[in-house]
Amino acid sequence: MKGRQVIKTNCEWTRDELLEFMEQNWDKENYCDFELRKPTAGSLAEYITLPATEHYQIIAYPNKNKVILSMCETPAGAKLNLAASIPTNGKVFASAAKYGVVKNLSKERKGPLEDILQIYTAHMKEILGDKVL
Repeated sequence: MKGRQVIKTNCEWTRDELLEFMEQNWDKENYCDFELRKPTAGSLAEYITLPATEHYQIIAYPNKNKVILSMCETPAGAKLNLAASIPTNGKVFASAAKYGVVKNLSKERKGPLEDILQIYTAHMKEILGDKVL
């Protein structure tokens, strides 16, 4: 499982340039709409966000001559992970319940989320066309 895909391009990008490029070229009907926002309340910056699963989303952002697509928690996923990290003082039932949450989130990341990331990455490469190295 790779939670991050890096697409090398023959030009440098700013976030606004990537956003404009996606506005003009992204197939919103077949690959969902996106928006520019902070993915979670604790995020320091705004990213281009694409929907994925209940607990995770995909963020897209530039880094010089690269376009990066990466897995990121949704606000609901962040709350769930925070709740699962609270110590239980060794209580077996609470620990087992938390393990179940973590196991389900792991299955979500390794299954449908990874598939969605690959689909978005393939479409991004397709619309970038001859800009891909």
